Amino acid sequence: MKKILYIVIAFFLIGLYSSCNDFLEEKQQSSKDIESAFQSKDDGFAAVNMLYRNGVSNYFNAGSAYIAPYLFYGGYRTGLFDNQYAGQHLFNSNIYSMTIDSSVNDGELVNLWRQAYQEITRFANFALVGIPICPGLSDTERAQLMAEAKFFRALNYFYLVKNFGAVPIVDKPMVSLNDDIYPRRSSVKAVYEFILTDLNSALNDGGLLDKSMPDNALRVTKGSVLALLADVNLNMAGYPLNDASKYAEAAQYAKMIKDNSAYALIQSTDKGTKSVYNILRTSDAEKEYLYQMEFEGSITQGGWYPTYAFPMGWVANNPGVIKYSITCSTYNPNAGLLKIYDANDDLRIQEGQYFHTSYKGIALDDKGSRYPHFFVEEEALESTALSSKDRVMYRTAEMYLTFAEADVMSKGTVGDEAVDALATIQARASLNKTKDQIKATLTTLSKDEFVQEVWKERIRELMFECKIWNDVTRTRMYPDISTPNISFVPVIGAKTPYSATFQEKDLLYPYPNSEIQRNPNLMQEPIN
Repeated sequence: MKKILYIVIAFFLIGLYSSCNDFLEEKQQSSKDIESAFQSKDDGFAAVNMLYRNGVSNYFNAGSAYIAPYLFYGGYRTGLFDNQYAGQHLFNSNIYSMTIDSSVNDGELVNLWRQAYQEITRFANFALVGIPICPGLSDTERAQLMAEAKFFRALNYFYLVKNFGAVPIVDKPMVSLNDDIYPRRSSVKAVYEFILTDLNSALNDGGLLDKSMPDNALRVTKGSVLALLADVNLNMAGYPLNDASKYAEAAQYAKMIKDNSAYALIQSTDKGTKSVYNILRTSDAEKEYLYQMEFEGSITQGGWYPTYAFPMGWVANNPGVIKYSITCSTYNPNAGLLKIYDANDDLRIQEGQYFHTSYKGIALDDKGSRYPHFFVEEEALESTALSSKDRVMYRTAEMYLTFAEADVMSKGTVGDEAVDALATIQARASLNKTKDQIKATLTTLSKDEFVQEVWKERIRELMFECKIWNDVTRTRMYPDISTPNISFVPVIGAKTPYSATFQEKDLLYPYPNSEIQRNPNLMQEPIN
């Protein structure tokens, strides 16, 4: 299945890239160009297959032992995740010091901006115009492909609005000089509403299958759309929109996944190599996976992820143990953040689960520090030097936590179903407590205490899934690791372990300088 998918993508890349140029520098396409690109059923599928490998999905790529995948940048922005090679990459250094500048860092900002817009303008909009006129597709196939394209357009706009704020909405290919080639920004609210329109159409009109992504040949499913809808609504309920009505909608979509056995949570067979957390680390085919980025060592390999499980210099000091020549702890949580785990009860913090202190009996450093076991791929490390592990962006466990928070926030009280959802995730990780014991404790919490416990659990459970910055910006609350049990403080004015203090400007990336120069309307007031 994977080989077929990648071969289709490879052939379509040749034709599509030859007819496109950069965002706001595009060679305009005529209606004839679009018609000529969609001549058969295969063309329709190829146009959508492109969306699986570009834009935000591409931010999973670990192309260097030094420069991390773009999705890691959110963790860096909190100052709570370290990259040992940050000093060799100016953008990382500027993130830690909160001195990102639209001119100095233009190259990286352009990449973050342009890859998402290329996915939208080159591929999603192109597909959404071409698929309705593409011959050979059944009505079911046409609806499915339209839904997939809308999912990816929404995913990329969600990334853009979260990271840049008000951005231009471009909803069609440019086929005429009468098109607006210098679009103004739309307001944050308008961008979110555009995202919801796409996702609701994908959910209601696409006929997507109600199953996990691995059970659907790694194509987008109803569960993928529901997960993104839950996340988008949870963010709309928070800053900057503060639309509290969206909590109920977030809870509704998360519940549709939580209560569906098609998206069942992984369960441990033992507390060792077959625990939930080692299954997450090694398996690509679990019902819990709602959206994942596909890698295959022999075709499109996952890059340097396996090396991120080790500190800088470890392989040089231990030659021949693994097949890679360089190691670098590229997404390592600050030791203070690890206080969020109960060392005596939480399976995730135990050796060989989310973390490890040694490999093959060899210490990772002389301090007993924990490094991400989550990135270990034994076959790649010991045999092929080719990473094959898929990377999961949404899974069912997150939906349990989304439901727990959103249900309490929408109702104003801590209800039984919210308690049960949070207790389910905590009990799965507990070494000593039953679910009933955990529920008994949770029911004693106030609304605010319960919600903060959900925030903590999101950090514990989603430690390596790059969610923490999203949570900081939507809640405007920052994990204070200086306190014994970690508390939450307002992010504005909070100080990071790098001695940088958050200001309002630090919550969004600045617009890339080259995009400002290219589009004279970019800095005009947003359109509501």
